[in-house]
Amino acid sequence: MEQPSSVKLVEICRVAPKPGAQVDLLSLPLTYFDSLWLRFPPVQRLYFYESTSSSSTTTTDSLLAYLKTSLSLTLKHFGPLAGNLTWPQDSPRPVLSYVEGDAVSLTVAESTDADNFDHLSSNSVFVESRAYHPLVPQLESSHERAAAIALQITLFPGRGFAIGTAMHHAILDGKTSISFVKSWAHACSKQVENGVSDIGSDVSLPEKLKPLYDRTVIHDWTGLGLESIYLNEWQNMDGPNNRSLKIWELKAPPDDSVRGIFEFTRANIQTLRQMVVEKVSDLHLSTFSLVCAYTWVCLVKAQEVEAGKTSYQGFSVDCRSRLDPPVPENYFGNCTRGVLAFAEAKEVLGEDGLVVAVTAISEAIKGLDKNGVLKGADEVYVSKFKDYLGVDGVYSTAGSHRFQIYDTDFGWGTPTKVEVVSIDRTGAFSVSDSKNGGGGVEVGVVLKKHVMEAFASLFAKGFGKH
Repeated sequence: MEQPSSVKLVEICRVAPKPGAQVDLLSLPLTYFDSLWLRFPPVQRLYFYESTSSSSTTTTDSLLAYLKTSLSLTLKHFGPLAGNLTWPQDSPRPVLSYVEGDAVSLTVAESTDADNFDHLSSNSVFVESRAYHPLVPQLESSHERAAAIALQITLFPGRGFAIGTAMHHAILDGKTSISFVKSWAHACSKQVENGVSDIGSDVSLPEKLKPLYDRTVIHDWTGLGLESIYLNEWQNMDGPNNRSLKIWELKAPPDDSVRGIFEFTRANIQTLRQMVVEKVSDLHLSTFSLVCAYTWVCLVKAQEVEAGKTSYQGFSVDCRSRLDPPVPENYFGNCTRGVLAFAEAKEVLGEDGLVVAVTAISEAIKGLDKNGVLKGADEVYVSKFKDYLGVDGVYSTAGSHRFQIYDTDFGWGTPTKVEVVSIDRTGAFSVSDSKNGGGGVEVGVVLKKHVMEAFASLFAKGFGKH
C-alpha cells in the first residue's frame, strides 16, 4: 500500500545563471575519471537547517528569494551544471554542454508535519530509510540526455528547512559537488549579510571554491587508453554502440530499513589507534583507515557474514595530489580512484579483527604510492558493479571527513544534520566530519532494524560503552 506523502509540492522552478552574465564555460568533455561513472545513480545529500534567532526573522518568501537568487549567481561560475550531458553520434565521448535557456531544476516543497523536523534531523534516533526520500530531488535522465544536478528546498514551517541535492556521478566527484554547494552557501550568506536578495548584485568566490575546468591537466599515464576501455564497456552493455545515458535504477531498500549516524570522537579515534599500535607498529594509521576499519568490523559482525566468505571494503581515493604533476585542488570533475581492500571474514570476525581490517585498508592505500595511482585501472569492469551492491560482506564508502561538510552555512547557521540519502540503495556507509567538531568523524549506515540494533551495540561496546 502506498504511503501518503510527507510533503506537499509548492512549486517546481528552473533557475538559470544570472541573466546577461557571461557563463564561465559552455562545453566540457568527460575524462576517463568521469566515464567510469557514466550511468551510476546520482549521489543524494540532505542538509537540515534549524530555525535560529536570525532565520526566524526571515520570512519564507525572503528565504526562498535568497536561495534562488544566490543559486543563479553561483551558476555563473558553475555554468555547466545548468546544462545537460549528451553523447553526440559524432563525438567519441559524452559532453556536458550549456546552451542559453538551460537551467537547474529546483523543487520547493513543504512538510505536512513540521513537528517531525526534530526527529528527522536528530542523530540520536534511528530514522526510517524511506522517510528521507520525499526530501531529495530526482535527477532527470533519458537515453539521449541527463541533467547535471537537481535541487530541492523543503520547508518545515516554524522549525527549519532542508536542502536536498542530486549530483550526477559522472560529472562531479565528492570534492567538486561539495565545493558547488559551499559556493552557493557562500553567495547566499553574503546576500543575507548585506540584506540584499535581488539579482542585481554579484558574488565573487574565494579562490579555493573557483572551479578549474582545464581538462589538459588530466593525463592517462598508463598508455592503455582508459577512456576507450570504459566507454567501450558502456557501449557494449545492451549494445553494440549503446550510447544510452539513462541512469541505472537500483533496488529500493527493504521496508524495515533504518538509518543511523554514529560518531567517532577524537578520543575514540585515539583509542582505536592505540589498540592497533599495541599489536602492529609499522602501519600508517590515518583517521580514515581507522574509522573505516572499525565500521567494517562492526558491519561484518552485525550482519553475521559467513566465516568462509571473503569480505571487501571499497573506497575512493582523491587522485589530485597523487598524479604527476599534481592536479589543482579546485579541479572540476571526477578525479578519484576506487580502491578495494579485502580480508577473510573469519579473520575480521576474530579477536584481531580491527588489526586485520586496518592492515588491509592501509596496504591497499600503500599500493597506490608504490605502484602508481592508476595501476590496475584498466581492470575495472563497470558491468560487474551492480552484482556487488547491497551484498552482505561487501561495503563501500561515500564522502570524506576532509570535506568539512558541516561548515556549509547559507547565512542562518550550520547544518544540524547532513545525510547521504542514496546509500540506502548502494550499500555504502557515509563518512563526514562530525557536527560536534573537535576532529571527530561521523559515519552513516542503513541496515534492517534488527541488524542496526546489533551494529549500535557492537559500535558502543568497542569503546567501553554499554
